[in-house]
Amino acid sequence: MASEKILAGKKSYVEGVKEILDASMGGVVFNYKGITVEEDTKLRKELREAGVHYEVIKNTMLKIAIRGTAIEGLSDVLSGSTAVAIANNEDPLAAARILNKFCEASKGKYEIKGGYLDGEVLDVEGVKKIANLPNRDGLLSMLLSALQGNLSGLARVINAVKEQKEGEAA
Repeated sequence: MASEKILAGKKSYVEGVKEILDASMGGVVFNYKGITVEEDTKLRKELREAGVHYEVIKNTMLKIAIRGTAIEGLSDVLSGSTAVAIANNEDPLAAARILNKFCEASKGKYEIKGGYLDGEVLDVEGVKKIANLPNRDGLLSMLLSALQGNLSGLARVINAVKEQKEGEAA
């Protein structure tokens, strides 16, 4: 039987994982089986630079951490080698984007098991869809372009009306 000290340590660890998950908007569960040290180091560096928390977690511990939460449905994919990448709230799609790119580059050697975004559990296809969305800056740029186009069109219409009124007055 495990000692009280070990059980307390595990309970504390699970609570820490639960806090990180509760504070996040998005994350990805990933099968890292067969990853080399070089690949892992490169992946961890890229995730860290994007502000993504990446950790290899025992399936049992992760199942306990998500029990009773909106993302409890992820329990279905928790088998085998499991790592979780938890994105910060500034760019909740960062984990999906980076891991999807990594898996595609590996030509099927590694796989995404599932993920979540804003409390919704995503299957593999859902994670791939959100991974292809632009980041926050890209979305803002698209919004500004749309607004700028509409505003310049409005300005041209107003100017045309003004010129028409001036022509009628003369």
